[in-house]
Amino acid sequence: MKQATTPPASLDLPGESLQQKAASCADSHLPSIPAARGPSLAARVPTASVGMKFSPLARFVLAVLAWLPATFAIWYFAAPILLWPVALLAELVGRIGFAHIVRTVEQAGAIVTFTTSLRPGQAIAGGIVTVDVNMLLYSFGLPLFAALTIAAREGNRIRTLLIGYGVLLPAMAWGLMADFLKNIAITAPMQVVSQTGFAAWQRESIAFAFQFGSLILPTVAPAIVWVLTHRLFLERMRRGASH
Repeated sequence: MKQATTPPASLDLPGESLQQKAASCADSHLPSIPAARGPSLAARVPTASVGMKFSPLARFVLAVLAWLPATFAIWYFAAPILLWPVALLAELVGRIGFAHIVRTVEQAGAIVTFTTSLRPGQAIAGGIVTVDVNMLLYSFGLPLFAALTIAAREGNRIRTLLIGYGVLLPAMAWGLMADFLKNIAITAPMQVVSQTGFAAWQRESIAFAFQFGSLILPTVAPAIVWVLTHRLFLERMRRGASH
C-alpha cells in the first residue's frame, strides 16, 4: 500500500510576499507628487495672434513712408506754382543786395535764370553772364514736411502746412541765392570773378552760405519746423512709448 505523499510547500511564496511588503514599504517612504492644478500646459501656451500689432511710433513711420511718394509727386509737378514765391524773394534780395550785378530774375518752371551785368570776357564782345539755378535742389524739404504733417493726423493740418510752407520759403531762397553767388564769385572764370568786386573773405562767406544752404537747410529746417508745430503729438508719442 503506497503512502500518499503531500507535495512540499513552495518556499517562493513567502519570498514573494516579503518582496511585495518591502516594495510597498519603500513606496510609502517616497514623497507623493501632487497632481497638477490649474489649466493644462496646452492651455497655458498663448496662441499666436492673427494680426501683428505695431507700436504708435512704427505706425507713424509707416504712414510717413506711405505718404512720401504722393507728396514728392505733387511737389515735383507743382513746382512752378509752389516755388514761384521763392523766385520772387530771390529777385527781391538780388535787386536790393546785389543791384550792381543782378539785372533781371526770370522763372521757367523750376529753373530761375539770373541775368547779370557781368561780361564773359574780351573773347565774346557784347555778351553777358547768365546763371541758371534749379530750385528743386533746395526745396525737397517741402514734401518731407508735408508727409510728416499728414502722417501725424493732428487737427488743423492745412493751417500747419501753410505755416511750414511760409517758414521754409526763406530757407529755400537762401539756397537759391547762395548757388547764384557761388557761380559768379567762385566757380566762374577769373575774368568774371574780378568783375564782382568780392573780397577774399566775402568769397569764403559765400562758400559757407552755399554749403549751409545746400546740405543743412533743405533737410534740417523742415524737421525743426515740424517738431515745433507738433510738440503735443511728440509728447503723446513719448508717453505712449513709456507705457
